[in-house]
Amino acid sequence: MRTLACLLLLVGLAAGQTEPLSWKVDGARTFAISPFVYGVNHPDWVKQGWTSTVSRVGGNRLTAYNWETNASNAGSDWQHQNDNLMGGDVPGESMQKAVASSHEHGAACIMTVPIVGRVAADKKGDGDVNKTPDYLHKRFLPSLPKKDAPFADPPDLADGKVYQDEFVAWLEKRFPKAHEDPRRTIFYALDNEPELWTTTHARIHPEKVRFEEVARLNVEYAEAVKRVAPKALVFGFVSYGWHGLTTLQDAPDRKGRDFSAFYLEEMKAAEQKAGRRLVDVFDLHWYPEARGKSRVMDDDNSPETAAARIQSPRSLWDPSYKESSWIAGAVGPIRLLPRMREKIEKHYPGTKLAVTEYYYGGGDHISGALAQADVLGIYGREGVFAATLWHLGRTDDRFINAAFALFRNFDGKDGAFGDTGLEVGGGDPARASLYASRDAQNRVVLIALNKTEAALPVRIDLKDLPPVASATLYRITSAEPRPVAAAAVAASSPTTLSAELPPLSATAFILK
Repeated sequence: MRTLACLLLLVGLAAGQTEPLSWKVDGARTFAISPFVYGVNHPDWVKQGWTSTVSRVGGNRLTAYNWETNASNAGSDWQHQNDNLMGGDVPGESMQKAVASSHEHGAACIMTVPIVGRVAADKKGDGDVNKTPDYLHKRFLPSLPKKDAPFADPPDLADGKVYQDEFVAWLEKRFPKAHEDPRRTIFYALDNEPELWTTTHARIHPEKVRFEEVARLNVEYAEAVKRVAPKALVFGFVSYGWHGLTTLQDAPDRKGRDFSAFYLEEMKAAEQKAGRRLVDVFDLHWYPEARGKSRVMDDDNSPETAAARIQSPRSLWDPSYKESSWIAGAVGPIRLLPRMREKIEKHYPGTKLAVTEYYYGGGDHISGALAQADVLGIYGREGVFAATLWHLGRTDDRFINAAFALFRNFDGKDGAFGDTGLEVGGGDPARASLYASRDAQNRVVLIALNKTEAALPVRIDLKDLPPVASATLYRITSAEPRPVAAAAVAASSPTTLSAELPPLSATAFILK
């Protein structure tokens, strides 16, 4: 049986339905939108058509990255091979370039710090390291959180060890003003998806991780980072997704406990012991499991999958929405972000929340633009501190980039959604979404999404905002993967804006 969402996409609104969908925007009820929700892993600064506010250097290849030589091993992602894919023989060269590029574009950078305990010792590129007898000792070097000796610059390549506090200190030395400008800073993330090490990095961590192990490693390496970069924010534990957040991928010492709650409690206890906060940001990844004809993040734009893709961002927040997935089948509505905020408030208040890998698919389809735009609006409204897209599709993701541009460069002149959010009431999230903002110049920008295949009349009532005369419009439709100027609309009254949203469209309203 098709869902209501699918029916709306396939046949549109019921014939004869003319009553406009109504929202209320309250200018007196505001919230801060983090500038770091508009981020990308390894951005293409030139081609994407908009400027990321934060980049991330992460992924499986960073778990065994040796900053002293730039040797790395991506584990099962690429043949369990030590190689030179990170490039360069200058210590930390690729990492320095990544930070410099981010800062050059006015963006922050999330830098991954390996914590698994072993890093690649060579760049031979000769296939699986397990072909070498005693490979663990011959093809890898011990990686330690701190060096109980003076740091060396350049690092000592003959000491047989790699120190991560020395890496952080080395990077901080290259960017001595990194923590003076909050928009162009360096954050540090504690490795990548540790609950999957037993499959992704079985050569260096063949056994399943344990609750105690992940918490202990996070504390040890966070202490090492803070010792040399006390002003930097540290992200942990960088989970891959639902089973990691809840069971740590069925860790052997789980004993019925929820890992996220356990982790937060352990980080709280570590702060009390250390006398300062060690982990500042709870970091997770989210690749939606929602399905239509196939999983929404797959390269499938069938009507069923497109419909599921457009609705799937609701699992980030909506208590009334139950997606078609094994997760929702087990727990009902996922409401991921409120769920995680509630755990934070209960177990370690003050911890920020980040989503440093996610992808909803549809890069070459309007459904991808609508899902991505919805996600960006949700991240801002739901208090996410940082978010970085991971491009997974085989396409160029042009519609996904169009959605980012609607928030970051709607007019081709860096016109952007504001950093102060305005509360929005009413509407129907199955059919449409509305996000409202105000910037430092008191300009009000609204972004409205029509998720149906029919034109949708809407009415937006404005409260405690300057009188509005008209609105300039920029819009994404299936016709073109970029925001295009549309005809301006006159206000119905100084406090009311009425418009018709085209089928399957995302529209920015800049109020005048």
